[in-house]
Amino acid sequence: MAPKKPLCLPSLLLLLLTLLLPQADTRSFVVDREHDRFLLDGAPFRYVSGSLHYFRVPRVLWADRLFKMQMSGLNAVQLYVPWNYHEPEPGVYNFNGSRDLIAFLKEASIANLLVILRPGPYICAEWEMGGLPAWLLRKPNIHLRTSDPDFLAAVDSWFKVLLPKIYPWLYHNGGNIISIQVENEYGSYRSCDFAYMKHLAGLFRALLGDEILLFTTDGPLGLRCGSLKGLYTTVDFGPADNMTKIFALQREYEPHGPLVNSEYYTGWLDYWGQNHSTRSIIAVTRGLEKMLKLGASVNMYMFHGGTNFGYWNGADEKGHFLPITTSYDYDAPISEAGDVTFKLFALRNVISQFQEIPLGPLPPPSPKMMLGPLTLHLDGYLLDFLHLLCPQGPIHSILPMTFEAVKQDRGFMLYRTYLTHTVFEPTQFWVPNNGIHDRAYVMVDGVFQGVLERNTKHKLFLTGKMGAKLDVLLENMGRLSFGSNYSDFKGLLQAPILGQTILTQWLMFPLKVDKLVKWSFPLQLLKNSHPQTPSGPIFYSTTFPILDSVRDTFLFLPGWTKGQVWINGFNLGRYWTKRGPQQTLYVPKPLLFPRGVLNKITLLELENVPPQPQIQFLDSPILNSTLHRTYIYSLSADTRSDSEPMELSGH
Repeated sequence: MAPKKPLCLPSLLLLLLTLLLPQADTRSFVVDREHDRFLLDGAPFRYVSGSLHYFRVPRVLWADRLFKMQMSGLNAVQLYVPWNYHEPEPGVYNFNGSRDLIAFLKEASIANLLVILRPGPYICAEWEMGGLPAWLLRKPNIHLRTSDPDFLAAVDSWFKVLLPKIYPWLYHNGGNIISIQVENEYGSYRSCDFAYMKHLAGLFRALLGDEILLFTTDGPLGLRCGSLKGLYTTVDFGPADNMTKIFALQREYEPHGPLVNSEYYTGWLDYWGQNHSTRSIIAVTRGLEKMLKLGASVNMYMFHGGTNFGYWNGADEKGHFLPITTSYDYDAPISEAGDVTFKLFALRNVISQFQEIPLGPLPPPSPKMMLGPLTLHLDGYLLDFLHLLCPQGPIHSILPMTFEAVKQDRGFMLYRTYLTHTVFEPTQFWVPNNGIHDRAYVMVDGVFQGVLERNTKHKLFLTGKMGAKLDVLLENMGRLSFGSNYSDFKGLLQAPILGQTILTQWLMFPLKVDKLVKWSFPLQLLKNSHPQTPSGPIFYSTTFPILDSVRDTFLFLPGWTKGQVWINGFNLGRYWTKRGPQQTLYVPKPLLFPRGVLNKITLLELENVPPQPQIQFLDSPILNSTLHRTYIYSLSADTRSDSEPMELSGH
C-alpha cells in the first residue's frame, strides 16, 4: 500500500485562509437600534469626524492634512466625490493625480481614519454646479436631480464606473468606508421626487450590496423630502442652531438609532463682496461638547477647507447671484494653508474628554515666505491672442449661443458682432431678462467700454461707427451649487440690444485660456501702441527666481481689479481685489520651482491695471478686507446694494 501523501503547501495555505475567513467576516458597521448607537465589529462606536475635500488640496499634501486630523482626535474623515471632476466629458473618466480617489482612501487608511463617503450625484460643497457635470446642460430641457430619464441615464452610467471602484474599500470588505450618503440635502431641492431617491437607493444597493450603511443628510426643513425609508436619516446644523429641536426632528424619522449631525459647521463660506465668515471658538466647542454628551456621532464641516483652484467655485442665488471666493479656508480648525489653529486645539481638548486622542504634539505652522514686490510686464490684450485662444476659429450663429451649446464648460467665451449703422450719441446697450451669465466685458474696436454683471449692472452706453467691431467677453463665475438650483446656463442667454436694434450675426470664440498660458507664452507680439493706463482684458506676466528655500506663500495683488492668475501654468484661481473680501491667494509650496529655476506668473486682468503693475508674496493671508461692501459699480447708477442680511445655504 502506498503511504499517504503529506499535505502540500497550497493545501496548508487554503486551510489557513479558511481559519482566517470568519475573522474577516466580523468586520461590520451597523446601527444598533435597541441601544441608539452604532456598532463597529460588534462593539459600541461613535465617530468624531471631519470633512476634507481631496479635490481642494494638492495630492502631495493629502497625507499632511489627514495626519493632523488624526492627531486632533478624529477617528473618521468625511469626503464628497464631485462627478464633474472625474467625468469631464460623457464617458471620459479621470482618476489620475489629484483626482485619484483610491489613493486618497489609502492615505486615510494610513492615517488610521475611517471614511464616510458622499458620492452624490449632487454634492453642493460650494463646488461648480454642485458637482454635476456642465455637459448635462447640453440637453437644455433636462431636469436635474429628478427621475427625468436623461438625467437618470447619465447618473447610472457614472455610478456604474464609480461604485465598483470603491466596493473593495467598503469596511466589511476590508476597507475603511463605513457609510455612504445617497444624494445630498435633497430636501432643500424643489422637486421632492421620491421616485428619484428610490432609484438611487436601488442603484447603490445593486452595486454595493446590502451590508453597507446608506444614509441621507438634510437640514431641519428638508427632512420630509430628503429622507427615505431604508436609508438612515441624519441631520446637519451649526453652533447657533437649536440642537434639541433638530435632534427631536431626526427622532421623528429615526425613532431608534444614534443621533447624527453629518455637518456641524466649524465656520462658513465666503462670497465675493461680503465679509469673511467666522465662527467663534467658544460657540463651536460648546456645541460639540453638548452633542458628545448626548452620545451623538458628529462630523465637523469643514475640518480643513482648502482652495477652489481654477474655475471650480460654485455660487448661490439669494436675491441675486453670489459667486463663492477662491479661498475655501472656511475658518476651519486647519487653515487653508494646512496650519493648525487655536480652534483645533480647543476642539481637541473637548474630544479628549470623551475618547483617547493620539499622544504627541501637533506640527507647528509650516514656514512661509515673502517675496517682492515684482513688476509684471504687458504681454498683450486678450484680443491680440484670439487666433491662439481659439485656433479652430469661431462658431457663427444668428443669435448668440450659450457656453453649454458650444461645449465650453468653464472659463471664458468671446462674442463678436459688427455694428450695422453708426451710433453717434451714447446709446443704451443691454441684454433683456437678466441675460448676462455671469459677467461681461464690453469692447468697441478693441477699446474697453465697461462691465455688465448678472443681477447687478444691466446697461452701458455705447457709440460707434457702422462696421465697428463689438466684442463681449463673457466670464462664467461658477454655476449655482445649492438648493433649488435650476439649470444655470452661462454666456449671453439672449441677444443684446443697442438702442432699438436687436444685435444678430454673432461669432463665438470658445477660449482655451489655460492652454495658451501653459504652452504658448512667452510670445513675440508686434509692438502695438498701447495706452498709458491699459484697461480691458489683458495679459501680464513676469518670471522670478526663489533664492532661499521654497515655502508656502500668499499672492497679494494690490491695485489690480479682477481676473485669473496662473503660477507655472497652474490655474491658481480668481482674484477680485477691488471687491474682496479675499485679497491674497494661497500658493502651496509644491507649485513653485526651487533655487536655480525661474518661476512664471501670468495674470489675465479683466478690467483695470494699476499704475504700478506689481505683485507681492506675503507670509500670511488677507481674507477679510472687503474694500467695497456693496455691489454698486462706479460706472452705473442703476445698481442695487448688497446690505440686506443673507439667508444661509447648506452644503
